[in-house]
Amino acid sequence: MKRKVLIMGAAGRDFHNFNVFYRNNENYEVVAFTATQIPDIEGRIYPPALAGKLYPKGIPIYSEQELTNLIKRFKVDDVVFAYSDVSNEYVMGKAAEAMAVGANFVLLGPGNTSLKSIRPVVSVCAVRTGSGKSQTTRRVVAILRKMGKKVVVIRHPMPYGNLEEQAVQRFATLEDLINYKCTIEEREEYEPHIERGAIVYSGVDYGAILKEAEKEAEVIVWDGGNNDFSFYVSDLKIVVADPLRPGHERLYHPGQTNSRMADVLIINKVDTASREQVETVRRSLECLNPNALIIEARSTIKAENLDAIKGKRVLVVEDGPTVTHGEMGFGAGYIAAKRAGAREIVDPRPFAKGSIRETFKKYPHLTDVLPAMGYGEKQMKELEETINAADCDLVIVGTPINLTRFLKINKETVRVYYELEEVGHPDLEEIIREKLPAI
Repeated sequence: MKRKVLIMGAAGRDFHNFNVFYRNNENYEVVAFTATQIPDIEGRIYPPALAGKLYPKGIPIYSEQELTNLIKRFKVDDVVFAYSDVSNEYVMGKAAEAMAVGANFVLLGPGNTSLKSIRPVVSVCAVRTGSGKSQTTRRVVAILRKMGKKVVVIRHPMPYGNLEEQAVQRFATLEDLINYKCTIEEREEYEPHIERGAIVYSGVDYGAILKEAEKEAEVIVWDGGNNDFSFYVSDLKIVVADPLRPGHERLYHPGQTNSRMADVLIINKVDTASREQVETVRRSLECLNPNALIIEARSTIKAENLDAIKGKRVLVVEDGPTVTHGEMGFGAGYIAAKRAGAREIVDPRPFAKGSIRETFKKYPHLTDVLPAMGYGEKQMKELEETINAADCDLVIVGTPINLTRFLKINKETVRVYYELEEVGHPDLEEIIREKLPAI
């Protein structure tokens, strides 16, 4: 008899694990997905066109809150946990919930889920959301292009719309972001690459995505999401750690997996963290992965006009995932406000509208910054209304993208963002040239 499977996810790793391991596997019947982390993604169907011949009606997606009842209802044998950036304690709590009603609890590893490319692959992953993957990926892409290579970036999935239409997405221009109706979260990851002339692929079916990307790439760069491990077998595995959250390289799933797999570990933000924090993370990483090369880097703040901040009452808008489930209380915008001499950092909570108000309730550690939430048009409108209602002189946009392109902000703005700068030698260029001589 087929084993009945329920996959717990957040519209990313869950779909990938299904596609590569379960989709055409006659030994299993996937009866349901559950969804969390992302607003309003439950209640959909994983479409028949993606689910394959074994699932002519597709597969229903439920809220994770229904997990126990779903296991009982569908007589589930195996519960597969397939999302990231959650604590080890949280994962084992879900395991206990599943096992208490008779199911197995399963984690699929890279051996069963990583696809092999015909091109060299450099992967950039992290131990936590907000460690600095994006800036590291941009640095890696710049180095490879400097070497004369045709680089294609494949980004970890963010399919928040029509799954069938988003199966394979290619982004080469800013107009493509509009055509695909990208959310703020998607734009934050794709737009910086596009502005620098790189092509980005993303979507749902990463086997099909890989085949398309290989047609125009000499090198593929995997741009990871959260602290998940790569969907592809990597020739060079770069993992970014965050000394502002010492210990998290051990305590969050699957960040420790990344720490142990890495060829190169980057301790980022050494210009913001204390030396004690940096050394604490270094000792931890050395224990987890004594064979990895460990280097340090700064997250250098770049801004359009820092002088405009001095003496102002400012509202700070930060990258959403970093300060929500990434659990950081601040980002580039807050640091810039402090360094540039803002007179006051305005508390955004009294001005929050709709779902933004609910976000502050869910993440009570956020008191000084406004997360740039925008998982759909309605939430983007609520973010715009929140910013425009704020009693401040100036808005600091600490997201990787220019929010004013698609939000009508009624105040002066200053855009702030991070760029990676390695400290000492070897730096990433020297490492890439040494580790990937064949490319």
